[in-house]
Amino acid sequence: MRSMAKFAVLGALLLLGGCVSMPSGPGVMALPGTGKNFDQFRAEDMDCRQYASNQVGGTTPDGAAADSMVRSAALGTLIGAVFGAAAGGHNATANGAATGLFFGTAVGAAAGSGSQYTLQQRYDISYTQCMYSKGHKIPSAARYETTRHPVSSYTPPPPPPRGADAPPSATTAIAPPPPPPGTPPPPPPGVN
Repeated sequence: MRSMAKFAVLGALLLLGGCVSMPSGPGVMALPGTGKNFDQFRAEDMDCRQYASNQVGGTTPDGAAADSMVRSAALGTLIGAVFGAAAGGHNATANGAATGLFFGTAVGAAAGSGSQYTLQQRYDISYTQCMYSKGHKIPSAARYETTRHPVSSYTPPPPPPRGADAPPSATTAIAPPPPPPGTPPPPPPGVN
């Protein structure tokens, strides 16, 4: 039973070790604006990095991921221990805690990855806005179309000539057709 707990802890450590670290700076490129020298660019870059960091609460993407993973691992361990104790016995509690730690860490790693991405995206947007407002260039992706589609032009048909065969205009009232010849049929029974 103890070997199960050791394997769970070892698996959790492998998951933690496999996490990729994200840079704590912008994930977008900025270039010096027209008429700005490199020293101005560097000073305003640092200013915009500070601004972007403040916009995301001073948290780095790695910090958000680690925080999310630790919370999920702790919660998984607690839930696993509770279910293990409910299943019965001291050994079941330890096995439940180890299993909860393993699965909680796995879920936490996935949640941490999402936290990293979202935080980095918010940081990049704030950084881009700041650098652009200071007059720097922010390259963006372009979309090129390799095939040309023919442009069709539609020419409406000419209006019909005005004459005896022309249909009435929208302003002319159309009279209802005359009733059919002969006597009308009698009303159905029970209708007065």
